[in-house]
Amino acid sequence: MNARLVVTFTTLIVLMIAALAVPLGLAYASHRTNRLLLDRRADATRFAELADQAAREGDRTALTAEVIRYSDLYGAAVVVKNREGENLVDAGDMSVDTSAAVRLALGGQTTEDLPTISPFGPSHVLVAEPAGRDAQLSGVVLLLAPTAQARADVSLVWAGLALGALVALGYSVLAARGLARWILRPVTELDRTTQAIAEGHLDARAHHGVGPSELRRLEERFNAMADAVSSTLDRQRAFVADASHELRTPLTVLSLRLENLEPHLRSEGTAEFEEALAEVDRLAGLVEDLLALARVEAGAVTGELDRVAELAPRLAGWREVYAAKQLTLELPASLVAPEAVARIADIALDNAQKFVPPGGTVTVTLREGVLRIADDGPGLPEEERSQAIGRFWRAGAHANVPGSGLGLAIAAELAKACGATLALGRNEPHGLVVELRPAQPDTGRCRRSRTRGSAGAAGHGVVPAQPDTG
Repeated sequence: MNARLVVTFTTLIVLMIAALAVPLGLAYASHRTNRLLLDRRADATRFAELADQAAREGDRTALTAEVIRYSDLYGAAVVVKNREGENLVDAGDMSVDTSAAVRLALGGQTTEDLPTISPFGPSHVLVAEPAGRDAQLSGVVLLLAPTAQARADVSLVWAGLALGALVALGYSVLAARGLARWILRPVTELDRTTQAIAEGHLDARAHHGVGPSELRRLEERFNAMADAVSSTLDRQRAFVADASHELRTPLTVLSLRLENLEPHLRSEGTAEFEEALAEVDRLAGLVEDLLALARVEAGAVTGELDRVAELAPRLAGWREVYAAKQLTLELPASLVAPEAVARIADIALDNAQKFVPPGGTVTVTLREGVLRIADDGPGLPEEERSQAIGRFWRAGAHANVPGSGLGLAIAAELAKACGATLALGRNEPHGLVVELRPAQPDTGRCRRSRTRGSAGAAGHGVVPAQPDTG
């Protein structure tokens, strides 16, 4: 938009400069042409007087000498004709058609105008003057004058105007750019702020004070809107965190009381008791996941973002779980990563052991800073992979598999807190791949989240670029 404003302003300025410079240039060209006409017509009038005097006295000596001297001095061609059109005196090369000018001059008319002189021509102009007094014309004087000096004068003035126009245009473009930046500074500030908010920096605000008053008011209202939205999100997350926290105690008490009832149950009520206890456990897990998600979104995991440890020993604890389900888990021998990355890997491994059938393999690798957890299970269709990171999403084919549907959502928020992205892909020939891709693989650790009320993207790297040892 800045470029379009500059182009618009520049176009208007060019039109204004052209509206001034072009008429000035044409006016000077017309003035210089008229001056040339007056000068050459005065010379032609003097020759006409000499020609009339020579016709009365019958002696053309003075006229001939004057014409030759003038032609040599000014490089002009001069021809004096009588009434019958015969040349009486001539000097120089009269290389143009003079018939029309002769007819006008013999009719008693002198040359009143010339073609406008410009740097591109004409190279010569023809002036005709009748010789004689009143109705007794004795002949005509034709003067073909060069226009080199006049064209040089016009060229000089036009060049000066062009140079002045270019200088004015240059300063005007600088002024237009400054004006465009001043007008668009609030818009640029709003664009920067909205981008920062979209990246998770909910405390980002537009710094108003420069620009048109209407756009400054827009900035103020945008900041007020951002404050309201941020406050609403803070209250919402606080409510989810508080509710989840408060529900943990009654759920724990309820689970204990149900377990205490088990000795008093009849045998026919055992199945219903087990189902009730499983539902309580599922509800407790859901509350734990909601609380974990609320903590991540509220930026309460900064310690995990800064704490770096060996990831391989922690993930090795999954080997027993996988072995119990007849699954193979392949891990790198050494992998240093922040604690948050370990939690993301835990979530991915927990999901994999639920869906990969016995005999399957799950492989954890690190290549060029990208952490991959790949399995050879059934995987997900492409349209479902784009939805799987959403909250409470469950695939239709896995509706009976235990889980809250919040695991990948928590992993995605942790990845954002590390300045990374979590992506799901297809494993070859079948299966699912969970990839943690850092924004800048050169950085060896997550950075502390700097947002207020959000675990937005504040860091760059997640894991160091180490060779794959798995």
